[in-house]
Amino acid sequence: MKRATVRRAGLSIVAVVLFAGVTACGSDGSDGSRDARGSGGSAESRETRGAGGGGGEGGPRLSPVAALRTAEKSTDGADSARVESSTTIGSLMSMTADGALGWDDGLTGALTITYTGGTVADTMRQLGTTSMQARYLPDAYYARMGDAFARQTGGRHWIKYAYDDLKSLGGGSGAYLKDQMTHTTPNQSVKLLLASGDVRQVGTEKVRGRNTTHYAGTVEVADLAGRNSNLSRSQLDDLRKTLEQAGVTTETVDIWVDDRDLLVKKVERGQTTQGGYTQTAYYTDYGTEVSAKVPPAADTTDFTELVRQQGAEGQGAGSGS
Repeated sequence: MKRATVRRAGLSIVAVVLFAGVTACGSDGSDGSRDARGSGGSAESRETRGAGGGGGEGGPRLSPVAALRTAEKSTDGADSARVESSTTIGSLMSMTADGALGWDDGLTGALTITYTGGTVADTMRQLGTTSMQARYLPDAYYARMGDAFARQTGGRHWIKYAYDDLKSLGGGSGAYLKDQMTHTTPNQSVKLLLASGDVRQVGTEKVRGRNTTHYAGTVEVADLAGRNSNLSRSQLDDLRKTLEQAGVTTETVDIWVDDRDLLVKKVERGQTTQGGYTQTAYYTDYGTEVSAKVPPAADTTDFTELVRQQGAEGQGAGSGS
């Protein structure tokens, strides 16, 4: 594989992974109180009906909206958790992720991402590995590529993606990606469901041996982004175009909350031009210690530098690079 092709593949893969990790996460721009007033009357009137679960065993029965507000606050206040997830996007990719994330003072954490299928996994094999380490710091995301990639980048394995540089990935979608990457925490899935205006209790279920209450709803993706992201009008217009081109219009959200009002599982599903996508995540060990160190500078290359080099080589070599 040629030098430029290796670098291009690495950049593309990490961009896909970044997006896959946050495809359906709501941003931190709303407390859900306004957007929860969907069909079926106001949030306040629904909360007085006592139709939902929550509140703990033997406690007062709450509406789904009220129960989810409590779960959002409890999950946000836990500050950290272990995460185990799987993501599939049509024939493009399937991947798993395992590690721990913290959100007390900006997003931090470390995940091991393994590609289990699709064209992305095939490309990763050409780069010498189907597994990648990912580190989240408050100002940047770091991805460790394989040895084949490092041989073409002066021996450097890590790519640094400063969140402020993510707009280079393209218009409003890049700005949206930055917004989402800095708010990728478990409670955002709860906010996403609250903001949908379509919250319903499915029932009580066991999740890996834990008693939980299952809630579900349907989200209008483009409308949600407009109501909950701190983006300019032009960025939102670009984002809507990007979502339309990807074929994403709606998604379903299912979450499971335990008797401590903590999120223990979420499933998000939708459609893209690459095919259907599904993301399932489990959260355990809330309050766990999280450690994520900046990789050594000598083993790290910057995303913007790789983009610059790729552009220069493309101009010099033409389509045969």
